[in-house]
Amino acid sequence: METQTASEDKPQTAASSRIPDRVTATDAALTLIRTLKDIHGPVMFHQSGGCCDGSAPMCFALGDFKTGAQDVLLGEIEGSPFYIGKAQYEYWRHTQLIIDVVDGRGGMFSLEGPEGKRFLTRSRVFSDDEWAALKDSEQTDQTA
Repeated sequence: METQTASEDKPQTAASSRIPDRVTATDAALTLIRTLKDIHGPVMFHQSGGCCDGSAPMCFALGDFKTGAQDVLLGEIEGSPFYIGKAQYEYWRHTQLIIDVVDGRGGMFSLEGPEGKRFLTRSRVFSDDEWAALKDSEQTDQTA
């Protein structure tokens, strides 16, 4: 997601000065994503809902995972789309997801497994100002 700023003719407020990304990644995660893209080409992510691999970010070659009407595009990390199921999005909508990487075995279907790493989702609650900016941007998107 690109950072959006208020236009020059519009007064800048704390809420409109910066729209926070709903998903970000640590430097270690960005490095691993670049490695995976070098090996597999373009990739995408889906925050799994808990079945076989628990609630973890899963990395797939772009097009290998089919998204549907119940998936929400949360943003992009390292140019790769990041989706989450609608029910999970509703539960986590007040938080920023921070994708990290740790040593260990990844999900059995996720591309990072053979690298001896696994992606991990951390989160933080948006501040009041960040939440207001997100709500304002959603209202603007709906009226545009």
